[in-house]
Amino acid sequence: MAAVWAAEGAAGAEAILAAVGTTNGWTESTVRTLIHRLIRKGALRSERRRGVVVYAALVEREAWVTAESQGLLDRLFGGQLAPLVDHFTRARAVAPEDLARLKRLVADLDRDAEEEDG
Repeated sequence: MAAVWAAEGAAGAEAILAAVGTTNGWTESTVRTLIHRLIRKGALRSERRRGVVVYAALVEREAWVTAESQGLLDRLFGGQLAPLVDHFTRARAVAPEDLARLKRLVADLDRDAEEEDG
């Protein structure tokens, strides 16, 4: 999806392969399989432009990220955010800037909750 969004919403298979195939070690067959899965999911559509098949995004990046993130959270952590954060902070080192950002997020959430209660 990132390759299609980066191409201003539409890209051919070759452009998608060049953008994501090599860096991920994917073959052309793998990339085409992923494209077809995204079409079945309703995230992409194929269309012919000047005799070439291009794939166009049917969802905005923010909506896709939200849906995929929620799916991951639901599947792996029962929909709960704290176990996900706990897992990642135990599985890998947390950079000081990431820790500061997490603290700001929690402080913002606390402040919002206080405003709703108050």
